[in-house]
This record gives sequence, structure tokens and C-alpha cells, in this order.
Amino acid sequence: MKIALFTYSTKPRGSVIHTLELAEALHQLGHSVTVFALDKDGKGFDYSLSCQVELVPAKTASKEVDPLIRQRIHEFVNYLKIYDFFDCYHAQDCIAANALLTLLKQGKIPHFVRTVHHIEDYSSVYLQQCQDRSIREASLCLCVSNQVQSELQQHYQITAPRVINGVNLNRFSPDGSSLKFEGSPLYLTIGGIEPRKNSIRLLQAFHQVRDRFPNARLIIAGGATLFDYQSYREEFFAIAKALNLEDALILPGILPDAELPALYRSADAFVFPSIKEGWGLVILEAIASGLPVITSNQAPFTEFLNEQQASFVDPNSVNEIAQAMCSVFQSADSLRQQSRSILTQYRWETSAQQHIHHYQTLLYA
Repeated sequence: MKIALFTYSTKPRGSVIHTLELAEALHQLGHSVTVFALDKDGKGFDYSLSCQVELVPAKTASKEVDPLIRQRIHEFVNYLKIYDFFDCYHAQDCIAANALLTLLKQGKIPHFVRTVHHIEDYSSVYLQQCQDRSIREASLCLCVSNQVQSELQQHYQITAPRVINGVNLNRFSPDGSSLKFEGSPLYLTIGGIEPRKNSIRLLQAFHQVRDRFPNARLIIAGGATLFDYQSYREEFFAIAKALNLEDALILPGILPDAELPALYRSADAFVFPSIKEGWGLVILEAIASGLPVITSNQAPFTEFLNEQQASFVDPNSVNEIAQAMCSVFQSADSLRQQSRSILTQYRWETSAQQHIHHYQTLLYA
């Protein structure tokens, strides 16, 4: 099949990594795959790909959400008008999906697929409408968890087949080089500083941890996002200063792709008390890297992990997060051993095979 996959960014976020790994897996199965991505800095992907990549130029845009989204959709539409026919057009986000919807209504493409990684409650009416259109008017909706599948049924009356995420065991393993940081123990989280990642409660929990482990460090990596969380970040850093934690934080930002596996191997535990996720690819990467995992006692994490495989916490309880961060090392070996048993269930090749099945069902129904 000739397949076009679309993503809103070249920076590593869950849906972007999903797109790239799916593209590679489809390519390895013998399909012709092109990844289209909005490229905001002209640097492209810091990620080795065997398939075709088309970088869609994205100019500097307003920081206001509505004109930003309009511009990004428009940039996708203008770029895609010059391309040949594909068997399947597949968007991983509402920006790319709205661009494909525009082309569908213009008669330029016959259909499009939309994967819903999570459903947001946007404050912007325009952006909420974009999300709704991308779901309601897609030719086929896919999703990545039972939780999102249920939400799509409840809010949109759409039955969306579920496709699995995966983890690349050729990249993520306990063996190999690590990065050197001062302090011990080292707690790692990935996803940057933003409300959905529960960063402030994690910071407050870490303050309690320092009473027991005064040399502990908290590494917060990543942070590429479409939205401006400046006020939340300012509150985070004000709290860090008030709690005298500034020197205990390590903020490497977005690391080069080649360094990410080494970053995981540098840590002693992975802590991810996120409030809302579609899946949580970083948890699979952490497990594959040999880390004990602390995460929220809620879906979707409870869909693929049990209490023997992860240390579950109430994400709204600073005390619970802190207690788990202090006690995780007592059961670290067991958590590592038990959690690794799930890795064979989440292979990108299996995900690619599921996608092909759904593409063919759409095309030949």
C-alpha cells in the first residue's frame, strides 16, 4: 500500500513517536510510506528513518491559540495540494486531520483516518471545534487505549477500533552507555513542565523525598509542546525557589535522539504521576530500560500494568507520590522483573499489522 502519515511536529511527543515508529514498521512490512510533518525550525526530525519524509514548512505564528491553529492547518493544506495520490491518508492529531478534512471536502482526497491519542477539554471554542470535526468527520477513527475508546463512544457515539502502541527494544534496554549526573538517587520523568504532567505536585513530592534522600535529583526531560504553559511554568519555578530545590532539578530539555536511551539508563527510578494520558509511551521505554516505574493509579496505565509491575499512586496526593518515591527501591528488583514481561505484547510490527487490517477494511468495505 501507499500510505501517508501526518504529524503536527518534528519534536518528540507521544503521537509523534507513534507516527515515526509506525512508519518504520509499515516500511519494514514492505509498504510505501511517506511521513508529512510540520517543521517549525527547519531542522527536521532528529530520528533515523528509512521511509520517505516530507517536511512541511511552518512559519513563525502568533502565540494566540486560534490564529496559530488556523495557520498550521493552512500550511498543511497548501503543501499537500501538490502531492500525488495515496491509498491511505492517516493523521495523528486534529491539526493534520483538519487539513485532510479540508482536502476531502475539496474532492482532493477520498478519505482520511484519524488516530485519537487522547481527548482534550480545550478552553478555545475554535480548537474544540477542530477536535470535534477531526473525530466526527474522519472516515475512520482509531484509538490507543480502552479509556479513549470508551470516551469516543460516550462523547461522540463513535466505535473506534483500538491499535496498540509499541516499544523499540533495539533502542531501549538496560545495557549500554549512560549519562553522568551528580546526586543520588536520580528520579527521571519525561514530558516537560505542564499541567497534564502534574509537574507541580511532583515537585512538591520531591521536596518531601529530599528529607530522606538529601542528595536526590529530579530530572525533567522533554517539553516540546504546541501550547504555551508559561504561567504554569512560572508557578513551578517559583515553588522550586521557595522550597530551595533549584539546584536539585536537572532540566536537560529535548535531548538528541541518540542520547535518550542513555538518559533512561542514568536514572534509578521513573516517576510519571500524569493526570491525563492517552497511553504513556515513555512508561514502556522506561520499563525496557530497566527502571522501576511509579505512575498514576488510573487508566490507561492500569490497562497494561498491575500492582506487581508498577508502583501506583493517587496523582492528586503529594504525600502518596512522595511515599512511593521513597519506598520504590525496596521493591525495585521485583518491579523490574515483573514489568518486563509485558514488553513482548507491545511490538510496533504488531501495531503495523493492525493498521494494515483497518486500512484495508476502510478501502475495500
